[in-house]
Amino acid sequence: MSDRVLVIGGKGTTGQRVAHRLEATGAKVAIGTRRPMDPRDRSFDWADPASVAAFDGCSAAYVVAPTDRTDHLDVMRPLLEGAMARDVRRFVLLSSSLLERDGPMMGAAHDWLADSAPEWAVLRPSWFMQNFSEGPHARTIREEDAIYSATGGARVGFIDAEDIAAAAVACLTSSEPLNDDRILTGPEALSYEDAAGILSEVTGRTIRHVALSTRHMALRFEEQGLPPDYAGILAGLDDTIGTGVEDRTTDGVAQLTGQAPGSFQAFATDNIASWQP
Repeated sequence: MSDRVLVIGGKGTTGQRVAHRLEATGAKVAIGTRRPMDPRDRSFDWADPASVAAFDGCSAAYVVAPTDRTDHLDVMRPLLEGAMARDVRRFVLLSSSLLERDGPMMGAAHDWLADSAPEWAVLRPSWFMQNFSEGPHARTIREEDAIYSATGGARVGFIDAEDIAAAAVACLTSSEPLNDDRILTGPEALSYEDAAGILSEVTGRTIRHVALSTRHMALRFEEQGLPPDYAGILAGLDDTIGTGVEDRTTDGVAQLTGQAPGSFQAFATDNIASWQP
């Protein structure tokens, strides 16, 4: 559909994969990043009005919300409006399976895009498998043989970021816009205890799931450098998972890409080096 796509957060977990897959299709890619270093990089910070220039010459954008605040639409709307004024037509927003349209955080941006953008899609993935290999669990698995959560024994349809990227590229390049949202999951729902068991099998070590209270989980996030309000929301999402709302799988990935999503077992096998002490 588009000959140049701005990938916001193009060096992050999903963004770098989206950029790679877009380039494989022959699309031109610009990377929106706070620290531009390469020729295709464009300076982008949601809090900086000058970042609207990053959309110049683009007809589509992969949109990742800021991770250091909770009032997403307030800070995103001016730049999204500026993008539309620069003839960006298609927007693919990364949201979350737990965030409904017109809900908090990305849910508000979802609602606004649905009402305002010429062409749009909202991807609502479950929790990333890469949280175990690149995100907050990677260090504790390596150093403590432990995974911490406030989810109890509830199950989650963990999804590989590669499958999210494949879905995003399908939405960005299709001849017709999706103009809808999709909940994306992996092929099976697993508890953190189940995930720890698979990681134990793959690594040959005993990996524990340490169940925390919501409050103690929030304190852990704060210790990792997150603002207290954002840490509280993330810990609250763990608490929500504990009610069982993420105990599901969908065919969203297959609907968009024509391919089944990868399993946690395959992910763990492919990423065993991530957990070497």
